[in-house]
Amino acid sequence: MKDLLYYLKKAVDDHASDLFIVAGGPVRMKLDKSLQPIDKDESVMPGDTERLITEIYERAGRSMDHFLKHGDDDFSFSAAGLARFRVNTYRQRGSMAAVIRIVAFGIPDWQELGIPQQVMDLSEADHGMILVTGTAGSGKSTTQACIIDRINKNRECHIITMENPIEYLHRNNRSIVSQREIAIDTEDYISALRACLRQAPDVILLGEMRDHDTICTAMTAAETGHLVIATLHTKGTVNAIDRIVDSFPSEQQEQIRTQLSMVLRTVVSQQLLPGEDGSLIPAFEIMHMNNAIKSLIRDNKSHQINNAITAGSGEGMISMDQSILNLYQAGKISRDAALVYCDNQEQMKRRLV
Repeated sequence: MKDLLYYLKKAVDDHASDLFIVAGGPVRMKLDKSLQPIDKDESVMPGDTERLITEIYERAGRSMDHFLKHGDDDFSFSAAGLARFRVNTYRQRGSMAAVIRIVAFGIPDWQELGIPQQVMDLSEADHGMILVTGTAGSGKSTTQACIIDRINKNRECHIITMENPIEYLHRNNRSIVSQREIAIDTEDYISALRACLRQAPDVILLGEMRDHDTICTAMTAAETGHLVIATLHTKGTVNAIDRIVDSFPSEQQEQIRTQLSMVLRTVVSQQLLPGEDGSLIPAFEIMHMNNAIKSLIRDNKSHQINNAITAGSGEGMISMDQSILNLYQAGKISRDAALVYCDNQEQMKRRLV
């Protein structure tokens, strides 16, 4: 059986997004949305996966104690001259397994990735809350990294990131960038966020708003003049807003809707679609806060926000379906992909010609 470095190098050379080490079959890599064996004639057994995962921990300089005690673990490490890797180790059917996300050294070029100028312009914001939402693997962390990189190059401020794990490394440029990894540099998100408010931050990047306490503290930070850039694992602006409100008890939700209408600045929702050339193409929904949307949030009429986004195209807003339609009209995605990934399939059918 090959060593870990062989599999990592193969995945990087083939531009894979993820590497899967699971007993009972070959080590596989994900190319776009296809799972391909690295060596189809070779299967890894429980002893093999244990050896490979032990090697991962050795390369990361990390103890296996947490993994052995809890059965799963998140962390990242670098291989010189190769890439950074985000790792989730876990147990399945009594054996060790891992999924490794490949993260290239350096910050990707936002134009090559297809991130719109309107999203990059968010780097000019100096207060309020910006949400980057989407399902797992939709590119939220990469979009955040590109925005932070733009701030770092153009502004003098203190940027504090809280991530689990750290994916992209930022070198100090015009800004100072303090990157804190959960469970290594700090106990958890809420502890890091509370401490962060005493560390003179200008920009706070929050890898994920997971619970009521984290959401509440993040909103307070945005309310007190900081720029907070956070992610939510939700699809679409409306679901993101509902997720935040629903994390609070019913008797507090009216107050939270009012607070959210004041601090929320922009919601970017993204997903990756299969492109005509075999690559993955990002589609973006962008909602900027205006008076109409503030009123809809306060009045618990979030179901009408999609209409407000469509009406706000002159203010730089774009709905997910319009973004998908633009990609189809540009020849980047197929008609079938447009219909599968859109929000309103019947309306999309009428618009596709």
